[in-house]
Amino acid sequence: MEQHKIDRINELARKAKAGGLTLEEEAEREGLRAEYRAAVRANLTAHLDNTYVVDEQGNKTKLKKKVEY
Repeated sequence: MEQHKIDRINELARKAKAGGLTLEEEAEREGLRAEYRAAVRANLTAHLDNTYVVDEQGNKTKLKKKVEY
């Protein structure tokens, strides 16, 4: 996610605390937050895809995805 979008999220958060947001600004904030959460999830998934567990014998085992029900 680009830095200017993160800066805009922070700007909207400060404005919301100070006095309030218009309906357009609230919608923009929710869209930016959703995009930010998706970027964080993608980065975490990429990081975990490259993570291995090493046992006592030195064997590397790739992490497995949890089964979702």
